[in-house]
Amino acid sequence: MSLVDVERLREIAEVEFADIVAEASIPGINELRIILGDGSFVDVWFSLKLRDRYSFHWERRAIDGTIFRHDNAPHKRWEFVVTFPRHFHDGTESNVSESHISAIPEEGLREFLKLVRDRMGTLVRRTYLRTPRLQNSRFEIDQSPSRHADF
Repeated sequence: MSLVDVERLREIAEVEFADIVAEASIPGINELRIILGDGSFVDVWFSLKLRDRYSFHWERRAIDGTIFRHDNAPHKRWEFVVTFPRHFHDGTESNVSESHISAIPEEGLREFLKLVRDRMGTLVRRTYLRTPRLQNSRFEIDQSPSRHADF
């Protein structure tokens, strides 16, 4: 059995990624759940039985139907991936590509949360661009010079 210092991982998430992390908890041995500011969450898992087996999973299905996960489960259907058994689920379970995330827990977490931070910024910008703008009719600003000349 290989124990990971999940308390240290929790600290990394809450301190180094405070801009995106709302809270982090330790639901079990070798497990970490990170609640993000947008309501999505990241589950980090390290196997107690299989040495060096891990998963970094960002769950967004309730928000926009997507998932992002780096893991190293040796599924036969991903044998074509150059980094097999390491692979990355990019948006869906079936969209898989190479994974170059570090196997060192602290480094792997930092790399994964950087990806999350970058993608959150992209998703927020994309959502912002699709959101209808408020009309200025309620918030018209009178820019005439005489109106506030005494202030």
